[in-house]
Amino acid sequence: MSEILRGAPAAAALDEETTSRAIMLRVKGVVPTLAILRVGERADDVSYERAAIKRAAKVGVETKNIVLSKNTSQDTLFEEIEKLNADKSVHGVLMFRPLPNTIDEYAACAALTPEKDVDGISFKSMAQLYSGIGAGYAPCTAQSVMELLKYYAVELSGKRAVVVGRSLVIGRPVAMLLMEANATVTLCHSKTARLQEVMREADIVVAALGRAEMLGTEYFRTGQTVIDVGVNWSEKKQKFVGDVDFDAVLPKVRAITPVPGGVGSVTTAVLCRHIVEAAERAV
Repeated sequence: MSEILRGAPAAAALDEETTSRAIMLRVKGVVPTLAILRVGERADDVSYERAAIKRAAKVGVETKNIVLSKNTSQDTLFEEIEKLNADKSVHGVLMFRPLPNTIDEYAACAALTPEKDVDGISFKSMAQLYSGIGAGYAPCTAQSVMELLKYYAVELSGKRAVVVGRSLVIGRPVAMLLMEANATVTLCHSKTARLQEVMREADIVVAALGRAEMLGTEYFRTGQTVIDVGVNWSEKKQKFVGDVDFDAVLPKVRAITPVPGGVGSVTTAVLCRHIVEAAERAV
């Protein structure tokens, strides 16, 4: 029978570890603190912000919010970033993207110091992740994939993994993290020739295309572990769905994450752990 890889138990295990480490920091007089920098009032940003604040309070991480108008100038945003870079009481910064078109997003990401870039958005953080040199942080969603695989004891070393999706937020960093775990990785995308054939050869499939239920049974074989990172609104079903046709694929594969309730539910737990790690490094 197929196993449903739910995110809640993995998140709870991470929370337990993070709470313990946060307590040890507080004993030393260090209060792990996350600054959340948001420009505008995008509904998905506000929703994630609330979830992050709730999780942080649960594990002993303080939060501070900096909310700027969607009409904020680039200079004003950069001033806020520099303040946070210099603020020793702040151990990590979560800056929501996409930013308004009037702001150079690449420059804004580059302005954030890697030591506080707990969601892996700066060029330096990416370079450290891709080179394996340094102590940068992987994007929280990408790291959440790895935490789920670890929690459910999915063997990676020597296994074949296919990542479908090549974004800098999920696809590429997940591929690098899987390689670090000694998996043999193929990075695919919507233009990959014979995608069905390539995916069926994998032991582990990570779906991160951003296309509602695009991947049906023809893309999978029995015995595979499927991690669905996609979160898409389905007009037909009037609910959020993944990139994988969950109901159709579930009986066929060995294990699969649900959407919602899978990878997404682990991201704030990873974010809080990154904050505590940053605080530990700053001591």
